Amino acid sequence: MSPIRAISGLYAVTPDCHDTEALLRRVRCALEGGASVLQYRNKAADDRLRLVQARALRELTQTFDVPLIINDDVQLAARVEADGVHLGEADASLETARKVLGKDKIVGVSCYNQLSLAREAAGTGADYVAFGAFFPSSVKPGAVSAGVDLLRQARELAVPMVAIGGISPAKGAVLVQAGADALAVISALFNAIDIRATAQEFSKLFSRDFAS
Repeated sequence: MSPIRAISGLYAVTPDCHDTEALLRRVRCALEGGASVLQYRNKAADDRLRLVQARALRELTQTFDVPLIINDDVQLAARVEADGVHLGEADASLETARKVLGKDKIVGVSCYNQLSLAREAAGTGADYVAFGAFFPSSVKPGAVSAGVDLLRQARELAVPMVAIGGISPAKGAVLVQAGADALAVISALFNAIDIRATAQEFSKLFSRDFAS
């Protein structure tokens, strides 16, 4: 088992897509453009398709040496030997995820707009915390709103912070400057005309030249 890698950079989150080959083509473009983490998320698929797609993405991400995170489903993460799982409010507990996956896997936790949740998650062993939505999201139009100041306040945490929600390359800059270690993106990346070039735009936000 490889040691846990820190979450940083462009954190690509897959769109709902029933066509596995099309999904793989789009994800490959994102990885070629510099995506440093991939989360498999497909709310529209049944269990059989989710297993097929997760296995295919596991193979692809290994080719690029990029960690694969499974959204919500601890058991699926275990079956495909993913690098970790991302847990939401209604999902399995962090303790359960650790028991199933082991201490060497990545466990991330959605903390929405609540610093208290992030403190609790970090204190109980989460490898990263996610905040959002920072901007209106077409994927989750009813998501709670998070302010940029939350990232500044959460700099006290000893774990990476992931920002999510309606993020474009132009909007992402302020989040990175406020302290986000990674930007989780679905629509602005996978709905782009040129996915590879868009991934490169996001990745540039984390370069030293941009930061300076």
